[in-house]
Amino acid sequence: MNLSLLKELFASFVRSRGLGRHFRRLVMLDSVASTTVSREVPPALAQTLVAAAQSDPDALLQQLGSHPEGLTEAQVEQLRERVGPNVIEQDKPVPWWLHLWRCYKTPFDLLLTLLAVISYLTEDMKATIVIGSMVVLSVAIRFWQERKSHVAADKLKAMVSNTATVMRRSFGQDVVNTAATYFDVQLHVKPPRRVEVPMAELVPGDIVLLSAGDMIPADCRILSAKDLFVSQAAMTGESLPVEKFATLRSTDVGNPLELENIVFMGTNVVSGSATAVVVHTGGRTYFGALAQRVTATSQAPTQFQAGVNKVAWLLIRFMFVMSPLVLLINGFTKGNWTEAFLFAMSIAVGLTPEMLPMIVTSTLAKGAVLLSRQKVIVKRLDAIQNFGAMDVLCTDKTGTLTQDKIFLARHIDVWGEESDDVLEMAYLNSYYQTGLKNLLDVAVLEHTEVHKQLNPAANYRKVDEIPFDFQRRRMSVVVSEREDHHLLICKGAVEEILSICNRVRHGEQDEPLTPELLERVRAVTADLNEDGLRVVAVACKEEPPQKDSYGVADEQGLTLIGYVAFLDPPKESTAPALKALAAHGVKVKVLTGDNDLVTAKICREVGLAAGAIVLGAAIEGMDDAELARVVEAHDVFAKLTPAHKDRIVRQLKRNGHVVGFMGDGINDAPALRSADIGISVDTAVDIAKEAADIILLEKSLLVLEEGVVEGRKTFANMLKYIKMTASSNFGNVFSVLVASAFIPFLPMLPMHLLVQNLLYDFSQTAIPFDNVDEELVKDPQRWNPADIGRFMLFFGPVSSVFDIVTFAVMWFVFGANSAEHQTLFQSGWFVEGLMTQTLVVHMIRTRKIPFLQSRPAPLLLATTAAIMAIGIFLPMGPLAHYFKLQPLPLAYFPILGLILLGYMLLTQAMKGFYARRFGWQ
Repeated sequence: MNLSLLKELFASFVRSRGLGRHFRRLVMLDSVASTTVSREVPPALAQTLVAAAQSDPDALLQQLGSHPEGLTEAQVEQLRERVGPNVIEQDKPVPWWLHLWRCYKTPFDLLLTLLAVISYLTEDMKATIVIGSMVVLSVAIRFWQERKSHVAADKLKAMVSNTATVMRRSFGQDVVNTAATYFDVQLHVKPPRRVEVPMAELVPGDIVLLSAGDMIPADCRILSAKDLFVSQAAMTGESLPVEKFATLRSTDVGNPLELENIVFMGTNVVSGSATAVVVHTGGRTYFGALAQRVTATSQAPTQFQAGVNKVAWLLIRFMFVMSPLVLLINGFTKGNWTEAFLFAMSIAVGLTPEMLPMIVTSTLAKGAVLLSRQKVIVKRLDAIQNFGAMDVLCTDKTGTLTQDKIFLARHIDVWGEESDDVLEMAYLNSYYQTGLKNLLDVAVLEHTEVHKQLNPAANYRKVDEIPFDFQRRRMSVVVSEREDHHLLICKGAVEEILSICNRVRHGEQDEPLTPELLERVRAVTADLNEDGLRVVAVACKEEPPQKDSYGVADEQGLTLIGYVAFLDPPKESTAPALKALAAHGVKVKVLTGDNDLVTAKICREVGLAAGAIVLGAAIEGMDDAELARVVEAHDVFAKLTPAHKDRIVRQLKRNGHVVGFMGDGINDAPALRSADIGISVDTAVDIAKEAADIILLEKSLLVLEEGVVEGRKTFANMLKYIKMTASSNFGNVFSVLVASAFIPFLPMLPMHLLVQNLLYDFSQTAIPFDNVDEELVKDPQRWNPADIGRFMLFFGPVSSVFDIVTFAVMWFVFGANSAEHQTLFQSGWFVEGLMTQTLVVHMIRTRKIPFLQSRPAPLLLATTAAIMAIGIFLPMGPLAHYFKLQPLPLAYFPILGLILLGYMLLTQAMKGFYARRFGWQ
């Protein structure tokens, strides 16, 4: 054996083991250093795609360390170790500790932690435990609920598994083939085999076999193709598939998506077949680059987050003003600055609605549980309140308003009359075609009665087929009904069929296609289009039986026999769902890439006033000011690209709306992320589900309407707590300021304030489960810090009026007017203050008369009653000494009853005045 043979055998061995170029480079940058590329993706990625498109196939395979018959298992394993799995890194799962931190870092939780630390340093362990418990509970509930939702969403994604067909060859095959050639002997090795592997296991250099219906598993260079049409709609928004070839016909290409011999991960094969080599996998694909751009864009704070933060800082600023004021007044009037400081700290704790994080979280968690029973997975708890605040819902048409299932609505002749002949011809065409049967073919083939009548297997023989392509927009089959002639049946787009017809069928006769008849044909099809139907023309001609092979040139001189018209009908639930959303103040806007005539028909059928439909081409020429007016004046937008959808959503938000967006494609991800609430479905692509806040297990607007109502209930209950706490706490501080200025001792000890605060807070833990008045869920609801501040100023002093009455009663009636009798004074105010604070829960939870016109939830009634009982028990029972309280005289309680009755009457009167002046919510 000579030296050259040894070198060749060794080189083959190295290639078969993948030990060559894979260890030096996996990308080809050297040949395209000066190539002009798109700026939409990293230049290096675009350059490698252009390089792969321009390379000779053999050279490309060599650069990738591959082979026309595929990689060996050993090569695949080595490559997978280097490049990782073929998966898209979307938003990486957040580590539990980082998720916990995000749940914790709210203004209130941080403030409460500071107060807990100060309480600990001042050896006030009771306050430390109380405040710390509030923080731990609120953070734990939010963390647990959101974690559970993320796990459910991950399980949804894990349910979807796709495979790819690849070529695998045996180890040492190159060596054996080279030796057999050199020695001219027959050596047998296992032939390359086709293997179905999970898409995640693909590596660069894999040879992939593609056919109609396949998803493209990675960015690939086509090596061979036959009638290959690929839908890139998920990537580019193009409505029509594009044809791909094995060769690059144009070398002056700037956008990688325009490369004719490159196919991209996330797209799918519509028709034809191909063999391709994998160039990029996972995050190095074009899809991966787009996904990284989407996930790298941080979401702007939603309306809910911004509103909560504004309210939080309003109350915090109020606390920072009032606490120092209390400190100074008590320090100067009492002379004991240490005691004054502890009292001011207690005021700070009392002013802070420490239950807000827990009330908000538990209310949202309750909403998430209720929605999960409606087949809705809530990924972010804040999204529930955004549901309630949403006043504009942007949605697509197909599958949301419609059934996403095509039905054959009509089969008519050229004159618009029903015709069984047309249906039979269309059936034979769909039955015998071998390409991917689209939804229109499936709708035709569902007419099984035609199959029984025609019995194609017994009465017809297929002769040939002229496949569909998107230049001709038609396809033909040739069948032999009797051996004395062949029948060519062609169906396709109306204009394309008319271009090859010179006659029309009228009854049993064929007539020349005159200009007058052509006008009639176009009038009939236009009427069908205006009815929202997709029209496909059917034509035929007879050929002599001698011919066995047919081509595009034979599609001439046909006779137009009629049309089949299809409809994607609206869902039965769509119209009532739209009415329900409208009744709740939610405006639905349709954003679709579909035909404007079809869209208008569907909108009419579901009761949505389409008006003038705005097309994507018109949006291109609009500036932001004009678009701002257009999105307000119009509700239906058609023939949109992904960029149009995203721009419309952003403009609606700038106009002051809380916007929801419902989508399920790659091209919907930017709009999903831009919206206040992104809504997707379990069948959506992963990147859409990643960008969404809520995932529906059922694509229905009725589910959304239920979510809107649940969101508004959630908001109403949160607002109850904030209003009653803010006003009650403000009233307490106002009362403390009055008492501190005129009373020679502290009107209440720091311990009393903290215990009162704890009991009051506990009485409110049932608010998430409270009933909500119907009128509070009719309209969208938003945070309004100014309204909350005004509410505090109106309702806070109401309780202070009766606190001052209590001061007077304790001072003048019961003689608690000196430091020796301060415990009696403090006990009297402790009970009255707790009673009014607890009653305010029921007074402010509704605009109506409490207990009579609006009944609280039984759990809320039970907790408030229990707290009022405990409030009386503490000074009257055996624990009074421990809490530095003392029993009250029995004469105190009738007076207390009158004070509480007066408080309820004045609060109800103030509610009426306030609601008439400013509205209730």
